Amino acid sequence: MHTINVMDAASSALADLDGLSLAEVKALLQEKHAELAIKDAQIFSYTVEIESLRLLIRQLRGMQFGKRSEKRAHEIEQLELLVENLETAAAEGSRVLAERSGTKPAASILKPRRDFPAHLPRETQTIAPQDHNCPGCGGELKHLGEDVCEMLELEPVRFKVIREVRPKLACARCDAIVQAPAPTRPIERGMAGPGLLAHVLVGKYGDHTPLYRQAEIYAREGVELDRTLLAQWVGNVSALLAPLTDALRRHVLAADVVHADDTPLPVLAPGRGKTKTGRLWTYVRDERPSAGLTAPAVWFAFSPDRKGEHPQQHLAGFHGILQADGYAGFNQIYDGGLVFEAACWAHARRKFVELDELHKSAVAAQMIDRVGALYGIEQEIRGRSPDERRAVRQERTRPLLEAMKPWLEQTLETLSQKSATAKAIRYVLTRWTALTRFCDDGRIEIDNNAAERALRCVSLGRKNYLFAGSDAGGQRAAAIYSLLGTAKLNGHNPEAFIRAVLERIADHPINRINELLPWNLHPAHATPLSGADTAPVLSP
Repeated sequence: MHTINVMDAASSALADLDGLSLAEVKALLQEKHAELAIKDAQIFSYTVEIESLRLLIRQLRGMQFGKRSEKRAHEIEQLELLVENLETAAAEGSRVLAERSGTKPAASILKPRRDFPAHLPRETQTIAPQDHNCPGCGGELKHLGEDVCEMLELEPVRFKVIREVRPKLACARCDAIVQAPAPTRPIERGMAGPGLLAHVLVGKYGDHTPLYRQAEIYAREGVELDRTLLAQWVGNVSALLAPLTDALRRHVLAADVVHADDTPLPVLAPGRGKTKTGRLWTYVRDERPSAGLTAPAVWFAFSPDRKGEHPQQHLAGFHGILQADGYAGFNQIYDGGLVFEAACWAHARRKFVELDELHKSAVAAQMIDRVGALYGIEQEIRGRSPDERRAVRQERTRPLLEAMKPWLEQTLETLSQKSATAKAIRYVLTRWTALTRFCDDGRIEIDNNAAERALRCVSLGRKNYLFAGSDAGGQRAAAIYSLLGTAKLNGHNPEAFIRAVLERIADHPINRINELLPWNLHPAHATPLSGADTAPVLSP
């Protein structure tokens, strides 16, 4: 329809030329040519600016380990948005230019396009000439070849009803009635299949879409699903998946090194109409940076407050290295001599970044550069074996740390003990043993970013659903976050993984629950995640 309108307008414009003199036609053509030249120059300037910004972004990403990396991260985000706007404007301008000049618009993708994923279903549409005879001479047309191109399309959410028909058969001799048993459903006598249940669950906890919004989305497709019904489904599925969450906990705490962190979670206080601040704790096992072959996993736990007794309870029976921030609630865990503390250089560095941004502190700037040098080494040895990592750290990192400590001590003597810079330095010196433990053990990371990455889903969720409805809701969120986070760490599409589990778990023996963990379960309809979603990212 759009093409017809453009052609009609062009024909009308050409008809208007009949009443013009030759000089007037030449003047009109020159004017139009000038307009197109200006538009073409504008598009060219967009292209040049986009390439310049892309180069700047690459340069900034390469400087992420030095001074002001937090500020650079924000600058990169802003530049990415600017590039997006310029690319949109260039595409729009190219389309307008093509319509005015009567040519085909430039390709929307300038770089070589990858093939569409093989797992996507293909629908072939053959567009053949309507006439089987040559339009020129009338001769018979024979097949010469074909041009094939693919277009990516999206269908709306498609519901379907599965009718389970179980015929009853009667014996002609003894009148016995035989019927196949009804297949087990994830929710007994429930109307929802495993695919729908997985979609609702991942929509709430993975895509951060509250149930009332999901109900509105489904209603647009003509399916009325009450929010109360959706809530009941979520509760039933959470209970069904509880044994799998317990298995995740055992796997995580069997590691030699565990990353731990926590974040606030507003919880509705019963009977008060207000919220209280609960806590979500995350514990991560990820041995990939040190060439470990054990599957990565994350386990979340909820508590109504931030008392130290909660992580002590969560980590009861754990022996090894705990990598965490300087929260005092962990101290009692280290007292027994069975758990050793590994501190986080990202937390230590952040304090100096804040100082540098507020006061342009020369001491802070120098400290940021010193820590950046440590991260540069870590980037080079990521993915190597623990022995290799330890050897490189002893050779290159240890001298940097040995030079850093006396410099910090001497600098501290020159500062007011109440100053923010002095506090930042004392934070490092009082945790020096824990901060430098990674130098002697190749299994340990330089920071606790593995745990911080796991908590990003909670931050996104807080913006959408604002608070958990109760302590039970917090515990439920922790369990589902554990499953979704672990599925992503192992390269699974979380929704495909949950669906595959729900198809099996009702009939699965409880003593073989480990078979349903993400690294043991490979659903046939699973969509793999890209490397960007699964590979750990190193940042100070």
